[in-house]
Amino acid sequence: MPTYDYECPKCSHTFEAFQSITADPLTKCPQKGCRGRVKRLIGTGGGLLFKGSGFYITDYRSENYKQGEKAAKKDSSPKSESKSGGESKSSSSSSKESAKSKSD
Repeated sequence: MPTYDYECPKCSHTFEAFQSITADPLTKCPQKGCRGRVKRLIGTGGGLLFKGSGFYITDYRSENYKQGEKAAKKDSSPKSESKSGGESKSSSSSSKESAKSKSD
């Protein structure tokens, strides 16, 4: 249930009321001796907070950011292939060394 803000123009008293969404707005000021007609104020509402270990700032990225990440991964993938090619050369040279040691 939301909290609504009210103001009495007669006595300038502002207060909050915890009401159901379907409840009718309040009409009379709760101040003793006033009983003026109150007006519901437009509130900003409460902020939405995510707390806990399960929420990360990267969970809710925009679509543009996600597309940029995919493009960056595609650009970096040829570099990783050249590194894997270099690894195969070192593994083949190590097999040559092992073959030399077996023949000795």
